[in-house]
Amino acid sequence: MENRCLFLPPSTLAARLQDGSLDVALVSVTEALLKPGFQIIDGVAIGSDGPVFSVFLAHRIPLETVQCVHLDPASCTSVSLLKILLAEQGLYPEVVPLTSYDQASAVDAVLLIGNPAIEFARAPFSYTRLDLGLEWQRQTKLPFIYAVWAVRDAVATTALATELREIAARGVARIPHIIERRSDFDSDFRRAYLGGHIRYTLGPREKAGFERFRHLLEHHTGSLTYPPRFF
Repeated sequence: MENRCLFLPPSTLAARLQDGSLDVALVSVTEALLKPGFQIIDGVAIGSDGPVFSVFLAHRIPLETVQCVHLDPASCTSVSLLKILLAEQGLYPEVVPLTSYDQASAVDAVLLIGNPAIEFARAPFSYTRLDLGLEWQRQTKLPFIYAVWAVRDAVATTALATELREIAARGVARIPHIIERRSDFDSDFRRAYLGGHIRYTLGPREKAGFERFRHLLEHHTGSLTYPPRFF
């Protein structure tokens, strides 16, 4: 297969990994748990150990009275995480797609992720935010993993795992440079977000959080999951 790097939406990466047109992809953790035939690069992930800031439920009525949650169309793992966190409190609201980000400030409860979430949080909207990373930590005392490098079994080798971990290490080392040079938001926020809210390791505590999420995903959704295989 041609050696190339593609920057695509998470859902597209997952689909192309599944159909075999990609060997390796950074995918949401639910993709790695719900689909067979993949191994996970050990030591590297996208996660949080406390507030993540960019994944939250914004609600302007008391949480226990929320009947319907509008979902960010880019969300995947965050939807499952939200359902689990609410179900653990005995809450089971209906979920529906958010038709546009312009609609977010007009509904009673909305799940947002990524840059739209950051922009919403920094806008003068009167909402309470349930940070899913913080709520997960509160309920489990563990970190949460949002995305991992998944590799098709046919190409999973020690050499590939080593190469990807080295690439990840170089990327993390460049974070101060990215904080300094990028223009997204302001430098203090970039420093707090990229250098604090987001974590990049996959160690014993992260794996414990991973396994806890897998158990709760099966328990609350009835989904068949596949135990992660790290290499």
